[in-house]
Amino acid sequence: MLYKATYFSPVGKITLASDGDNIIGLWLEGQKYYGGTLTEKCFTRENIPIFLSAKAWLDKYFAGERPLIENLPLLPKGGEFRQNVWKLLCQIPYGEVVTYGDIARKMAVVTGKPKMSAQAVGGAVGHNPISIIIPCHRVVGTNGSLTGYAGGIDVKIKLLTLEGADMKRLFIPKKGTAL
Repeated sequence: MLYKATYFSPVGKITLASDGDNIIGLWLEGQKYYGGTLTEKCFTRENIPIFLSAKAWLDKYFAGERPLIENLPLLPKGGEFRQNVWKLLCQIPYGEVVTYGDIARKMAVVTGKPKMSAQAVGGAVGHNPISIIIPCHRVVGTNGSLTGYAGGIDVKIKLLTLEGADMKRLFIPKKGTAL
């Protein structure tokens, strides 16, 4: 059985999803791919332990603290490639950004291939079902473009600013900016 709960954050209403033991989803209201990995109906249960833990984690995060990802049991649904990309996202430190190309190079090593497509990585990053906690907002285009956040560029900017990221070289892209 799957459960859902609501969290009201400084960046908007968030829906959390769980299998009862793990967080399996975190989506901002109106986010692209909202609920995309849910395979069955979710029942509202605001106060089960996993949601209380996740809400406490989010409270700390939005208070400017740096809670550890490892403190929450996460179980995002996705294939092996996406799982590997999401694991790499979890290694990006607070307040830092990496490029899609950086992750593609790391994924090439993980998969034993000479090269990996930044666009393929971008697809996996964009389909991250546990936004904010798995920090896909810390990924930017090679040229510093704030491209590719399913929750919207304005939210990406707010999250990076909250984390103290150096925003000087980052910019909002014009339509069609490459990864």
